Amino acid sequence: MDGVAWLLGSGEPAVRGMARRDLVGRPHGEDVLSGPKVRALLDGACGDKRAYKKWTGAHWRIVSLVELEVPAGEPRAVAAAEYDLAEVMRSLRYGVSVVDGLVRRCGSIEGNTLGACSRLGMADDPRVQQLAEGLLEWQWPDGGWNCDRNASGRRSSFHETHAAAWGLHEYHRATGDTAARDAAVRAGELFLEHRVFRSLSTGEAINKRWLRPSYPPYWHYDILQALLVLSRLGLVQDERAGDALDELERQQQPDGRWHAGQQWWSRPGADRTPEVVDWGRTGPNEMITLNALRVLKAAGR
Repeated sequence: MDGVAWLLGSGEPAVRGMARRDLVGRPHGEDVLSGPKVRALLDGACGDKRAYKKWTGAHWRIVSLVELEVPAGEPRAVAAAEYDLAEVMRSLRYGVSVVDGLVRRCGSIEGNTLGACSRLGMADDPRVQQLAEGLLEWQWPDGGWNCDRNASGRRSSFHETHAAAWGLHEYHRATGDTAARDAAVRAGELFLEHRVFRSLSTGEAINKRWLRPSYPPYWHYDILQALLVLSRLGLVQDERAGDALDELERQQQPDGRWHAGQQWWSRPGADRTPEVVDWGRTGPNEMITLNALRVLKAAGR
């Protein structure tokens, strides 16, 4: 089975449409809101007491919804984004922690919220602007972000950086803010400096888990999520991305699809870290396959 053909036959209209547009070059032509995953993500999106509750809270749902390209202004998605935005803003009332002159802040939180709100048509909201300004202010000299109070300051966290870079990229797309674009590119340069996953000192993989893409990534870093961010920034054709692209190609199955790596979530209804929908814990995975093919196409492979 060809991977593209498999995606074009997906039961999720969003997946079919994105594959048709991004991989085949034809119009999207799908009603995203009719999809079972989208409907489930929108249903009760503000039902949890905390927007950040793993993984059913509004914070995580809105990222999944915009990755499935729910239209900007969709009332239920905007309500969930408002719920998340209010929680993030409450956390900022107490200021940010600074150690050795570096802000210790989980940039993935603000980054995910900023990216989703920007996609949903909320970039003009002063609170969204405040998130963007905060990320610009908190960026470390190496181009990333970090919330670890014990970190030496020599290196930021890749986990906290990929979502922050994505959020600033989406904010730039929505507003034209060049400072946001520049900061996102600096983060991309951090990934490229490490050839996406390699140690500068040894050349070995920093964490072998990064070589096994999963979906959704939430705040976790892996080579596919990094390459996806780099492709959105227009940096994925840089030769320093070559090792990660080679590894991604190596993982493609003979049938043209990619399988899920270790997952961070449990199936809906589980007692621990349940998801709202079943993204596919094992075997061929639609979103991983879609994003892998997108990345390889953007890289000219």
